[in-house]
Order: sequence, then C-alpha cells, then structure tokens
Amino acid sequence: MSSQSVAAAGHTGPPKYSPQELERERRATLASPRRSYGVAARALFATMDLLYGRTRSLAKFKVLEIVARVPYQAWEQVAYIALTHRYSRTHLARRIFDRVVESRAQQDNEQWHLLILHELIDERNLRDSLVRHRLIPQLLAFVYYQLSVALYIVRPAWSYRLNADFEDHAEHEYALFVEENAWLAVVAYDGQFAEEYGRYASLGELFTQISLDERHHKNESLDKMAQPRFT
Repeated sequence: MSSQSVAAAGHTGPPKYSPQELERERRATLASPRRSYGVAARALFATMDLLYGRTRSLAKFKVLEIVARVPYQAWEQVAYIALTHRYSRTHLARRIFDRVVESRAQQDNEQWHLLILHELIDERNLRDSLVRHRLIPQLLAFVYYQLSVALYIVRPAWSYRLNADFEDHAEHEYALFVEENAWLAVVAYDGQFAEEYGRYASLGELFTQISLDERHHKNESLDKMAQPRFT
C-alpha cells in the first residue's frame, strides 16, 4: 500500500511504506543534511558514543530506543497533570486529552522498536551486559526525562526541539546502518512482533521503516514547536 494513501489520520502512528518507497526514502534521508543539533542533544550523542562506541550496532540502537520513549512519556505525564486541573473547561480538556493520546501513540511506536531490537539481539545471542545495556540506559533515560519535563514546563518548543534533534539523529543512524551492513538485505523479518509492527522481506527494509518512523516523529515535534502548549 502506498504511503501516500496511508495518511497519519488521528493518532494511528507513522505511515507504512512499500519496498520501493522504503528504498527511495532511505536514499532521501542519506542525502539530507542533519539538523543543527542543540547543546543538550550533542551532549547526549557524545555520551552515547563514549559509552558504546561510534560503530552502529543492534546493542547501541537498543540503548537509543530505551531513551527515545522518554519525551513522549514526559509529555503524556504533563498533559495528564494539566487535565486534572482543567477538566472543567470542556473544550480545552478535550484538546489536552488529544495530546495525551498522541503522546501515547508515539511512545507505543518507540516501544515496538525496542521490543524488536531486543528480539533480534536475543536471537543472535549477542552480549547484553547488566551495567552497560540495562542500568546505564535507564540512568540516561531518567536524566533525559527530567530534562524533557523541565524544558516543556519552561517553554514547550524547547522540549520539542530537543526531541526533533534526537529523532533526526536516529533517522540518519538507522539509514546509515542499513547502508553499511549488506547482510541486512538477505535476512527476512517475521518475528514475534510482526503481527503488530509488520513483516518485511529483509531486515534492511525493517530498519528503513524504523528510520522513517523516526522521521515522522521528528516532523511531529517540529510542527508542535510553533504551537501553544495545548492545541
């Protein structure tokens, strides 16, 4: 099904792409410049490179996805707090709740990425240490959560910009991972999460879809930067 016909109606998540569209859009990502990342985003990426190396790997992407869900959790929580105080203003409460549903859908999409990556790592019996791949990512996620909340409270656009930087980074990293690893093109994905996320003729197509999910989230954050806190 063409991505053009799969509009992001409501909060159903990013569009799915045909194999031809996946390859075309991956090339578009590789040809596009990265965003001019802010200080906080650059510090986060530098920390991840220091802890996990510059080489793109399944294990490093798993860490990335543990952190990626955090802004959406933060926005959902802030929206729920706002809803508690403003539920009597019916129209505003409805708009706030729409933001809750949207944040939850974005968070769920990132959760599928994490589950799929863990599945692939487990299938290959790759080393997954307690400290480097479980405890430290949780610490990074905690710090990122607090920063996302603080920025959102002060000025929502700052929090959205940080997330746009993060998602832009993820979009390019996944696209480069496919470019660098020819073996991804000959291994199909039909794992335990295929029913919900999708079946793909190759892991290359799977990771390209994930890359484009991140692009979709980036564009959603960029759209929100110019909007009031709840619209």
